[in-house]
Amino acid sequence: MKATVFLGGGRITTALLAGLRLAGYDKPIVVHDRNPGKLRQLRRQYRVVTELNLPRAVAQAGVLILAVRPDSVSDVLLDLRDKIKVLVVGVSLAAGIPLAQLRKKLPISWVRAMPSPVCRSGRGLTALTFANDYPAASRKQVREFFRRVGAVLEIPESRFDAFTVTYSSSHGYHALATLSSAAQKLGLDRKTALAAAAHALADGILSWREGGLSLEELLQEAVTPGGIAAAVTSTMDRRNYRQAVEAGLRAGLARARANARR
Repeated sequence: MKATVFLGGGRITTALLAGLRLAGYDKPIVVHDRNPGKLRQLRRQYRVVTELNLPRAVAQAGVLILAVRPDSVSDVLLDLRDKIKVLVVGVSLAAGIPLAQLRKKLPISWVRAMPSPVCRSGRGLTALTFANDYPAASRKQVREFFRRVGAVLEIPESRFDAFTVTYSSSHGYHALATLSSAAQKLGLDRKTALAAAAHALADGILSWREGGLSLEELLQEAVTPGGIAAAVTSTMDRRNYRQAVEAGLRAGLARARANARR
């Protein structure tokens, strides 16, 4: 049986392996990386086959997952051009690199995938955008692979970068760190501040996801006119909270577009 081969053993590969093992995924997985120590750790922790030699890794691939930094994509794909001897399909996790550029550097069928690191817990979210020539059977295989670690969305490539800068779990972690830090300045100890901030963010959002009320209805319920929450949210808005978030997303979008020009 052909394997799913990861090129790159970094953070997102590690998160995916954790989620796949949690889900009981037992099909062949091979990981290639240039760092022998990293490969030893992945082999020990996630029971995967590791391969330091790139041609030997690629020779085992049915699906090839490109999991390297965007600034390394060009070199990796050029190195692969004369090493792929059998028909494979490609999955790129490289943010900002368009399908046309991937195909130009390595002429195989490609899909772009953007999985969240939260996939390590089985609660991830992955966006997919397929090239037109991606085989139907392989599309199903890719969808099922990422569904093992969370929800899957298919979106047009024209919206892919906007999704990438919006869906990141970094927003939640950053908000949690910011809110809990502000609460500590008001006198809460760190443990209590984190508990309060996590409830405000995670439990509130979970209530929206699992309940029957709209976001607007929940905001109306939580923010009583003239009350404490109203004072908090109106002050944050006056201090350009919305503009700061939008500016951050636009900066991320600019970085994604810069990746496409590498």
